[in-house]
Amino acid sequence: MQLRRIGRSPLETAPIVFGGNVLGWTVDETNAFKILDAFVAAGFNAIDTADTYSRWIPGNKGGESETIIGKWLKQGGGRRERVLIFTKVGHEMGPDKKGLSRRYIRAEVEESLKRLQIETIDLYQSHRDDISVPMQETLETYAELMREGKVRAIGASNFTAARVREALETANAHGLPRYECLQPRFNLYDRADFEGELEQLCLKENIGVIPYYGLASGFLTGKYRSPADFAKSARGSRMGDYLNPRGRRILTALDEVAAAHQVNPAAVALAWLIARPSITAPIASATNIDQLKDFSAAAELRLSAGEIAKLDAAGA
Repeated sequence: MQLRRIGRSPLETAPIVFGGNVLGWTVDETNAFKILDAFVAAGFNAIDTADTYSRWIPGNKGGESETIIGKWLKQGGGRRERVLIFTKVGHEMGPDKKGLSRRYIRAEVEESLKRLQIETIDLYQSHRDDISVPMQETLETYAELMREGKVRAIGASNFTAARVREALETANAHGLPRYECLQPRFNLYDRADFEGELEQLCLKENIGVIPYYGLASGFLTGKYRSPADFAKSARGSRMGDYLNPRGRRILTALDEVAAAHQVNPAAVALAWLIARPSITAPIASATNIDQLKDFSAAAELRLSAGEIAKLDAAGA
């Protein structure tokens, strides 16, 4: 499978990154091990998680996803050597446990390393912006972690174009590592946050982009066609936001392109992202092994210019 370099970093990822937000939520440890093994066996090599996954579940405290990944890696068999591990810091883990200060990052990276049972995080990302902390302090902290061998490259998630630009200028002015990767919300339906200034900045500065919600929480798989379908999964309650005239136009276009290639709509939705020049690799989750077939199909699918234009127009 053709690998894609993330920004100017040494990291190279297959065209789809596994979204670890489901681990410890809708996927238990036993099934997680099976899914991750199948994901790697299919030729993929990158897993994205965060310290807070899955803190939103009653009884969870955060760190569940990292813990499952750590146990999976600990089984050996060359698993650590075959995958890149991406995680994040900054989102709230508790009332006084959040942000991008030196104190917090230094403490929280140790917790993530412990849960993941690894010595080095391949891509460490600022999960959300923190305007209360000077940009230089955050980047200097990441520089320390890179010198210590605890982090290989850094990225940012949910940053505006202005703040990404400020981070780049700060890194350049002070000889600090720059954010090599951006993780925005972006898919065929959710386009407003990334299209335009932010996308153009990433292209200009050669910043890798690994968008989350690549399948719009499952809406773009096509399994939610009416309110009666919302009970199909734990994410179904979110589908009311998507099931509107624009959402239905997108599903119709996905159905048409999918039929032409004899694949599922999910494969087309991911292939649309993969084909976009600004995108390095979309993040997508799977809750069973069968769903990984859509990942493989997407990685192989080559959409025509006309098909991409049809999908663009449907989701405009």
